[in-house]
Amino acid sequence: MAAVTEAPPPLAPPAPEQKPPRRRGRWMPYLLLLPGILWLIVFFALPMVYQASTSVQTGSLEEGYQVTWHFATYWDALSEYWPQFLRSVLYAGAATVLCLLLGYPLAYLIAFRAGRWKHLIMILVIAPFFTSFLIRTLAWKTILADGGPVVGALNALHVLDVTSWLGMTSGDRVLATPLAVVCGLTYNFLPFMILPLYTSLERIDGRLHEAAGDLYARPFTTFRKVTFPLSMPGVVSGTLLTFIPAAGDYVNADLLGSTDTRMIGNVIQSQFLRILDYPTAAALSFILMFAILIMVTLYIRRSGTEDLV
Repeated sequence: MAAVTEAPPPLAPPAPEQKPPRRRGRWMPYLLLLPGILWLIVFFALPMVYQASTSVQTGSLEEGYQVTWHFATYWDALSEYWPQFLRSVLYAGAATVLCLLLGYPLAYLIAFRAGRWKHLIMILVIAPFFTSFLIRTLAWKTILADGGPVVGALNALHVLDVTSWLGMTSGDRVLATPLAVVCGLTYNFLPFMILPLYTSLERIDGRLHEAAGDLYARPFTTFRKVTFPLSMPGVVSGTLLTFIPAAGDYVNADLLGSTDTRMIGNVIQSQFLRILDYPTAAALSFILMFAILIMVTLYIRRSGTEDLV
């Protein structure tokens, strides 16, 4: 019998060429960013451009100012007010170190040991924000008043003898001294240190501490090898959030200090509102901004962390 072969089935018609689907919502992220970008342009970029042009102007308030590209204003301002720049960096650095020493144990306590009291302690940390910055600073004038309990206790413990030798206080007085300014800065900016530290510490997996204990690591070794390195993003964020506003602050030095404790923020405020030397004030502002930018860049690169809280 002859083999019967079936005819091959007809070929299916080729599928019509389909165009790639349109990427819907491609512009949506940019539209969402547009309000923020406009806000930065109107309230940040344009004022900076205006201040930059003001810093290279010459003239007076009566005659008017004109852009003459007088860059010597920068050198004149820096050569005249460099002590205030240095004082601002020293005060802000001292306040940042104190905030770190005071804030890290408290943030550690909230993250790992507070238990059901965690939320209450967090409310107490942010409680100073419920009042005005000015009121909080004025309160320190009462706390550090001459003859008050704080000054009396420091005298009894002979602490003021040491601070006077270091040049932080003057005799039995605390007000109108560098110590009073640093105390005010520390108090006002301490929450900015605690909150990033707490956020960074809370992210640490508790099993890492258990693993360190299983490897017979002592508590201090666990802290040095595990906890502190993993909390470095919070340390960097907290120190930046403390140092940057403290370096430009003028309220604490104005209310708690004296003419010998003036910071660069006091000079800028005086140049803008009292002396009315706008080019010098603008030049001082840009010098402060560039100095802080350089220090922050070097600090971040030195810290070796790529993740900031």
